[in-house]
Amino acid sequence: MPARGRMPRQTDIARIAGVSQAAVSVVLGGNRTVRLAESTRRRVLEVAEELGYVPHPAATRLASSRTKLLGLYTFRAAFPTDEADSYHPILSGVEDEAAALGQDLVLFTGAGGPLALEEAAIHRTRMADGCLFFGRHVPEGPVSRLVGSGFPLVYIGRRPELGGRIPYIGADYVTASEQVLQRLIDLGHREIRYVRESDEAPSSEDRQLGVLRVAPRTGVVRLGEPELAVGTVRGWVADDVTAVVVEGTDTGAAYRAVRAAIDAAGLSTPDDLSLAVLGGPPGVSGFEVPMREMGRAAVRLLVDLVTDRPSTPQQLLWCPPVTGSDVGPPRSR
Repeated sequence: MPARGRMPRQTDIARIAGVSQAAVSVVLGGNRTVRLAESTRRRVLEVAEELGYVPHPAATRLASSRTKLLGLYTFRAAFPTDEADSYHPILSGVEDEAAALGQDLVLFTGAGGPLALEEAAIHRTRMADGCLFFGRHVPEGPVSRLVGSGFPLVYIGRRPELGGRIPYIGADYVTASEQVLQRLIDLGHREIRYVRESDEAPSSEDRQLGVLRVAPRTGVVRLGEPELAVGTVRGWVADDVTAVVVEGTDTGAAYRAVRAAIDAAGLSTPDDLSLAVLGGPPGVSGFEVPMREMGRAAVRLLVDLVTDRPSTPQQLLWCPPVTGSDVGPPRSR
């Protein structure tokens, strides 16, 4: 182990891993043009993680000084830059607020590769003063180590993992979903179906909780395939279902499947079925997820944590309702 009080160096990793310092430099630098045994790469990454190694620029800065660099890490193979991407408004909000507060952004990548490489990429976020994370899941091992070390981080999206120790800025999906269902009931709908994706995430559970709080008899349908059978929609109508509520996610898979099935069945909205989406495309009945404001609020919270300012480490933002044209009173049959 390195001497007490000294940050670990590449020479320490090389000694403990039983490899040359050059091999350590190749692995930690992400150089794949130099051929090394995969077992060697894994061993170097494991030792680096065990020692809490950080690259030289972060390791040498004074504890009292800050770089004014904020990290941004997303658990996706390709960083979202297309304006049509559902994550793009979050990025725009992050960029706007970072600029307003005089902070620079560092984009960290590593998703989509082997787990060890992703963990190493997460560990590299220590080069910044703090880091924003967003994605539907939390790699609890490396994130737990960051939280435990006191490294400032903020998740975009509610995160109950790690015993509730993760700071976050999320959307109040429970309340927003309740309001959508209450509107349907006030219009006279009684037989309702809720369609959600098969994936598990806190945002999915929050939406379903809001639905069932207001309408506990709502039938919940898990969408295991990318398409919804036309016969399923026709069966709903035959069973006097008058409204369908759909989970809105970053993929939009559930909404597209239900919309396509309704169209293929020759049905119309809202005449045959009212259709609401819990956080769907712009203009569609339901509610809007405040993506841009979530990005801005996440930057503000992260700066507060970095600078030790008093703050509320877990916040949920209001979701504005969207009336839309796909919801109306049920037609008598």
